[in-house]
Amino acid sequence: MRIKHVLFATAAVALVSGSAFADGQEGQSPWQIRLRAVGVVPQPSATVTPIGGTVNITDSIVPEADVTYFFDNNWSVEVIAATTKHSVRHSSDAYLGAAWLLPPTATLQYHFDQLKVVRPYVGAGLNYTFFYNPDPGALGQLHLTDRLGYALQVGADVPFGDQGYFFNVDVKKIFLSTHASFRVSPVTAKVSIDPWLIGVGVGIRF
Repeated sequence: MRIKHVLFATAAVALVSGSAFADGQEGQSPWQIRLRAVGVVPQPSATVTPIGGTVNITDSIVPEADVTYFFDNNWSVEVIAATTKHSVRHSSDAYLGAAWLLPPTATLQYHFDQLKVVRPYVGAGLNYTFFYNPDPGALGQLHLTDRLGYALQVGADVPFGDQGYFFNVDVKKIFLSTHASFRVSPVTAKVSIDPWLIGVGVGIRF
């Protein structure tokens, strides 16, 4: 079974098993959604064989949507969906190509509900990144290997109005590596991408 199937099956089991807890949440729905603008800021390092050097990866800003399910007042699971494109250059400034990333991420979260005006939370979970539609560069067609990664998260929801709406700020650190190769070149690279995902947006609990 592929890793992506494991992740989504785990999330589905968690949602079903948590429904009994959610019924007692003082009349609140267990579901909420958010829409964010997210800055994706890679922190790359690489081992490039046999030519040496390292790589640089461009930043991006993308829209992101997430769905959160609450087991009770404090514990929840969040699944995010977004896609982003990044260009890759060797430290010599040679253009190596570009690729789209689809990084579905699921985190288990704990929400601190002692404060009424803001509700901070922390989370940790898994990420599986798919690389698609690569563009060729100086060394030929770029190929990047899909990989499992890990995620840490901190954020806060700030309610406004009386209809369940809130502002959101959210920061994630994704620990992600991949293997890069080229169709017509012997050059390969083991690349740590390790991006920060810095988001702001709005949401609703419904």
